[in-house]
Amino acid sequence: MHGGRVPPWLAERMARLGRVIVEAIVHHYGRDEILRRLAHPFWFQSFGAVMGMDWHSSGITTSVVGALKRGLAPVERELGLHVCGGRGWHSRRTPAELIEAGERVGLDGANLARTSRLIAKVDGAAVQDGFELYLHSFIVTDDGKWTVIQQGMNPARGEARRYHWLSEGVRSFVDEPHAAIAGASQGVIVNLTDHRAAPARDFQLEAVGRDPDAVLASVRRLREPVPPPQLSMPFHHDVRPSDVLLHRLRGTLAAVADAGPATYEELLLVPGVGARTIFALAMVGEIIHGVPARFADPARFAFAHGGKDGHPFPVPLPVYDETIRVLRAAVARARLGQDDCLAAIRRLDAQARALERAASGD
Repeated sequence: MHGGRVPPWLAERMARLGRVIVEAIVHHYGRDEILRRLAHPFWFQSFGAVMGMDWHSSGITTSVVGALKRGLAPVERELGLHVCGGRGWHSRRTPAELIEAGERVGLDGANLARTSRLIAKVDGAAVQDGFELYLHSFIVTDDGKWTVIQQGMNPARGEARRYHWLSEGVRSFVDEPHAAIAGASQGVIVNLTDHRAAPARDFQLEAVGRDPDAVLASVRRLREPVPPPQLSMPFHHDVRPSDVLLHRLRGTLAAVADAGPATYEELLLVPGVGARTIFALAMVGEIIHGVPARFADPARFAFAHGGKDGHPFPVPLPVYDETIRVLRAAVARARLGQDDCLAAIRRLDAQARALERAASGD
């Protein structure tokens, strides 16, 4: 957990950059893909880093969710994508906002509101891990698909934990429902959503009104699960070589320094775009086009636009604004059937990867 607040000059830019990145992903891959990306904790962390947040802070969750809610509000009907809920008081408004969204687009808002309340109950009661929920964000599309992002805090440990849900993967709300849970392991917890806890859940139904110790004893007998891959979020604030896959970073740098004009001349011909902006656009291009395995080191994306607290460097506003301008223009042209600029950013990402494969060592 990190203290401090996002300054207004960064919050406003995060909303604009978040909107245009989402628009680009929807253009290239469709609306369902943005739900899948948001449900992947490594991509989500990298997304926050490329937007200028400190790469491993708990504030990434609240800031990204808030930026998307503000940035997508003017185009939610056009994209068919609605961001509901948020932090604190806004989280308690989620069911009402879902009902309102359902009335606008013809969805069963009451059922969505029930789903929202149930998910909050699952992560607040069925998963008892010492983290108290304080953020609940529900992103739903016009056809009723959704992703949910929740975050809990443990002040005593100075840590936060994030819970990701994706509708297309949910077969049961109480049996292995999560797309992912991002947080440091802290040993044995009460997790009644584990598949092996089915007997304990059944017993609870039978044991309503009886001594709850019997239920807990049943849970304790369950064998500890094999831990999934962990997103390592160390306590140090700065970005260190050990936090970054340096050969990937080198590939991006080489794509800027190498014979770029022959490969992405359309991009370089945009007035005012220099090497520094090309580098930031290469990072944003990877956020748009990268597969999940690319995002195991979100610290790398902090090199696109820096971090609000100056790590690895202060946010360079001219570069940030130029990234937004280039992407905004590219998405606008793509809507008119002129996909050359948006395709150029995709080729920039491809060239960075090609050079990364050819690099030896860091």
